[in-house]
Amino acid sequence: MDVDAFAAVHEPEWRRLEQLSRQRRLSGPEVDELVRLYQTTAGHLSAVRTSAPDPHLVGRLSTVLGQARGRVAGAHELRLADVSRFFVLTLPAAFYRVRWWTVGVMVAWVALAVGVGVHAASTPAVLAGLGSPSQLESYAQEAFEAYYSDYPAPDFAAQVWTNNAWIAAQCIGLGITGVFPVYVLFANAVGVGQAGAIMSVYGDLGVFFGLILPHGLMELTAIFIAGGTGLKLFWTAVAPGGRTRASALAQEGRSLVTVAVGLVLVLAVSGLVEGFVTPSVLPGWLKLVIGALVLAGYWTYTIVLGRRAVAAGETGDLEEDLAGHTLAQAG
Repeated sequence: MDVDAFAAVHEPEWRRLEQLSRQRRLSGPEVDELVRLYQTTAGHLSAVRTSAPDPHLVGRLSTVLGQARGRVAGAHELRLADVSRFFVLTLPAAFYRVRWWTVGVMVAWVALAVGVGVHAASTPAVLAGLGSPSQLESYAQEAFEAYYSDYPAPDFAAQVWTNNAWIAAQCIGLGITGVFPVYVLFANAVGVGQAGAIMSVYGDLGVFFGLILPHGLMELTAIFIAGGTGLKLFWTAVAPGGRTRASALAQEGRSLVTVAVGLVLVLAVSGLVEGFVTPSVLPGWLKLVIGALVLAGYWTYTIVLGRRAVAAGETGDLEEDLAGHTLAQAG
């Protein structure tokens, strides 16, 4: 196929389709013309992709068809059923599909944090590299606990939520690199391990766990989900399976954005626990129970609703009418 000749012949039809797509009001004959040109241009795009996949022309026709599709199919309005579907099917399915990645990241993170903590606590030279004895003692006796109570609870909860949501979004958005999620998880595990070592040597390890676990059970799980999700996207690029790499990344990318949206809500809950429960005067055991119940709620939601949704064919991806056209592939 001569791409230039093909484009020259059909350019008037494409321009007319663009014009009709942008036109605010259409008469009956113009609607018929819009539908006809939409179908014709879709055939042109298929022919170009098959015979001469010129990137510029494919992009141009995809844009034209995307604009026309909104007029042909109509705009999608948010309905209560859409919200219900998201929380009952789409989101739990997306969480469920990354559950083993989440568990794998969790196991590696805990092993690293414990290893770093034990090594630092038992190696004076490592502790010395973290600060002078007076600095470390001040951190263990005052700064660590003060971190959770220096700010009003609402402000602290909002600050924690914003920070953690941003970290989670970066882990997912830059997961395609395969490097950024590993770096974030590694730095986080080392930091927690070193903090635990300082508290063990210069303070009270019970205070450390009493302050970090009530909110940390869910907060850290959210970071594990984000890291595992990002690494899953990277692995999809490496091994797309029976799909083309572009198709696999498009589908998984949309599904993982669903996870990112869900994590904003999950981290909001853990932020509330960190802001209002962790620094409160509640008994330590009650704080831990609250944190454990929040974590149990997440896993119950993911496993029960997620398994059911995946069994029904849900992937966490957009519905077909919103995901766009998909190029047919041989099995």
